[in-house]
Amino acid sequence: MPANTEINGASYAIIDLVSEAGEHLAKMPYIHRILLENVLRTAGDDAARAKTAMIEWLATGQSDIEIPFLPNRVLMHDTTCGPALVDIAGMRSALAEAGGDPALLNPVVPVDVSTDHSVAVDAFGTSASLDRNMTREYERNSERYSFMKWATNTLRDFRVHPPGTGIMHTLNLERLATVATVLNRDGKRWAVPDTLIGTDSHTPMINGIGVLAWGVGGLEAESVFFGMPVALRVPEVVGVRLTGKMRDGVLATDLALVVTHMLRQIDLQDKFVEFFGPGVSNLTAGDRAVVANMTPEFGANSGYFPIDRQSIDYLVKTGRNPDHASFVEAYAKRVGIWFDPDANPRYTTVHELDLATVEPSLAGPRRPQDRIAINTTRSVMAGMKKSGGAGQVDGQPNDGAVAIAAITSCTNTSDPRLLIAAGLLAKKANAYGLRPPHWVKTSTAPGSPTAERVLVRAGLMADLEAVGFGIVGYGCTTCIGNSGPLTEPVAHAMADRGIVPVAVLSGNRNFPGRVHPQLEAGFLASPPMVVAFALAGTVELDIMVDPIGISKDGEAVTLSMIWPSTQDIDDALSAAASVEDFAPAYDAAEASKAWKQLPAPSTTLFPWDEKSTYIRRPPFAGFGTGTRLGNYEATPILVIGDDITTDHISPAGAIPAKGQAGRHLIERGENPLDLNVFSSRRGNWEVMIRGLFTNKTVRNLLASDIPPGSTVHAGTGDVLSLWDAAQRYEAEGRSAVIIAGERYGMGSSRDWAAKGVALLGVRAVLASSFERIHRWNLIGMGVLPLRLPKIAVQELDITANDIVVINADLSLISPRCPVEVVIKRANGETRSIQVTAAIETGAEVKILRAGGVLPLILNGLVANSQSGQTA
Repeated sequence: MPANTEINGASYAIIDLVSEAGEHLAKMPYIHRILLENVLRTAGDDAARAKTAMIEWLATGQSDIEIPFLPNRVLMHDTTCGPALVDIAGMRSALAEAGGDPALLNPVVPVDVSTDHSVAVDAFGTSASLDRNMTREYERNSERYSFMKWATNTLRDFRVHPPGTGIMHTLNLERLATVATVLNRDGKRWAVPDTLIGTDSHTPMINGIGVLAWGVGGLEAESVFFGMPVALRVPEVVGVRLTGKMRDGVLATDLALVVTHMLRQIDLQDKFVEFFGPGVSNLTAGDRAVVANMTPEFGANSGYFPIDRQSIDYLVKTGRNPDHASFVEAYAKRVGIWFDPDANPRYTTVHELDLATVEPSLAGPRRPQDRIAINTTRSVMAGMKKSGGAGQVDGQPNDGAVAIAAITSCTNTSDPRLLIAAGLLAKKANAYGLRPPHWVKTSTAPGSPTAERVLVRAGLMADLEAVGFGIVGYGCTTCIGNSGPLTEPVAHAMADRGIVPVAVLSGNRNFPGRVHPQLEAGFLASPPMVVAFALAGTVELDIMVDPIGISKDGEAVTLSMIWPSTQDIDDALSAAASVEDFAPAYDAAEASKAWKQLPAPSTTLFPWDEKSTYIRRPPFAGFGTGTRLGNYEATPILVIGDDITTDHISPAGAIPAKGQAGRHLIERGENPLDLNVFSSRRGNWEVMIRGLFTNKTVRNLLASDIPPGSTVHAGTGDVLSLWDAAQRYEAEGRSAVIIAGERYGMGSSRDWAAKGVALLGVRAVLASSFERIHRWNLIGMGVLPLRLPKIAVQELDITANDIVVINADLSLISPRCPVEVVIKRANGETRSIQVTAAIETGAEVKILRAGGVLPLILNGLVANSQSGQTA
């Protein structure tokens, strides 16, 4: 099966797709070509069967045949690696207690961790903000960071990139990704495509330069650590044919929001998206990466752009060795994965977009797929609660006031064109003497440590700082809820007058409470548009025509007077960009003195500290207690509606002192004024379990007046926190279920949304539909996801005293099998519903039967320990 080829004078083993697939190759989606290469190279005896299934797929665009996928590497960030490392530390302890060798539990693929999810915007608007925020980051998170350093000391091929090295997806784009690489295996030097999985839903951003990757939960990543392949059905691939070219003044952000809106109208669950057609060639690698980043927002596994000249140019422009770039091009052409803009592969379905039709856009005020024209913010806010009046009243914030304006997120700061555009707008605004109103909290947090160098060389950094957009950190900040406190004028206006302020950010999500727990409205926008709305100070205007400020000469300034043209942006970037920026910027960040000075143990077993409020040994990281499958009666602990995100389930933002999690920490000596954020406490199950479903917009439909994070106890009618109720049900010997609506678990990849549900004693979640990563995470914890027929959750009219009977016999469960559910009413009536097991592969069935992926890993390790295998 391997073939030998020469590339740039060196000999390599390759999978020759041109020979293997023959005439079928030209009709295969590029995604399938890369998957086929992976299968033929890694699947052993299963390779021939998988190859046949992938070729047969071309006839229908669908298949139920499973194939394995072994990525070359894994990418994580600090708040997803933390729970995974706690799991590994817990499993090592369990293995040692069982008489095994804990050192056998080691990754078999390289793992990179970006420390990007913990920096917060405590300080802003001054030249000292960056240093102040990084100092506070270390003060708050030193225990977690020492734990991560322990992992680098004891785990093979486990590398942590310290704070300041940027956001994981930008780091991947600019530093880690190779597009094609060389692996040494079985005495051969293989040339192969670069592939990975990442524990963040926006991992597909790297699809923008031709690297096949997708997001998974931490639990699935752990299985890959220890040698288990990702199992998937030969995937359905939806083609998006691009034609034309974007008009002057239209940015990559606008395209991403249009694509997100368009594709969210399609059922993309467990499907891959691939872009093709002549319009692809008119997009830069930066443009493509912005679109690909929004893959989870449009509901797919990938947003793939095949390898082409733009990919090669990007490698060179970001400081990669030109010889390597030449190798990538030659390899991609040799094996048939080089993009042809005239090709028409076979797709499951095809959708078309003329790039010339893309208009300046925003998304909001509650979901990223809700694209709106930029001049309609006033009308979309009309339906939200009003305090009376709009805009500014006596120089103070009112309804629609911009509380937070943030240039943030990998989505729109990894492409330097967007930062340059923001800088050019700031330069013109500064020349007019414009400034944001005093209530707007402004910030810039780029994904790359090279950003400042580009902006300084372009002569734009000082202008951004002048209008409040100085750099506050190199991390996710506002996009993931680390926005810090609101300004006092906004906080007082909300408390005193009940105003409804908004956030405007260049991020990827605007779910209520995500950006800040007190903000229910948010608009996604391009970086220059963020600056424009900050200057206006409100969204209660038509940003296209209304003045956004008054110049120092008394002139009304409108958006058209300061908006940069496409040529302006290209000229400024051409003059400012330097290939010499990348290695020095990253090397300086990697050499962090603060990181090097952190103490960390080097022992094989992690030394648990019973007094720690950050790192606690989890009860589920062991050999398990058996499967949750079976025939049983369960009590509904939670009934919820549509669009419950992982943010709703397991919050990431600030821990409120008055909440159950906050009280738990305060009782253990923590400072009530600085409890950190939930994402920083994911290594402590006792904190995370107390934060479940506490988002103030979550409504438990078991009764009309249940506070968020609470339920009604069956029998007594007591209103209890979910955790207290779960403990009572466990003592009573009762199982629990959750019932939910459409798109349950959309949003971030966080596995705590499933871990927490499992700790509540939930054996099954019945939902109208599931988002892919959360569905897998539930399975990874042994919880059975069941897909309801097309019926509104409210129509089921579930009460706390109803009993849900589930017939999920261990021997009968299989992918997409029917499952009988009977609802027994308290009045004696019954209702039968046939639901579908939301299981996609036989590997997932195996995990459920084992009681979860962690017991499966440990039991497999013990079974193979005689041969010294790691999984």
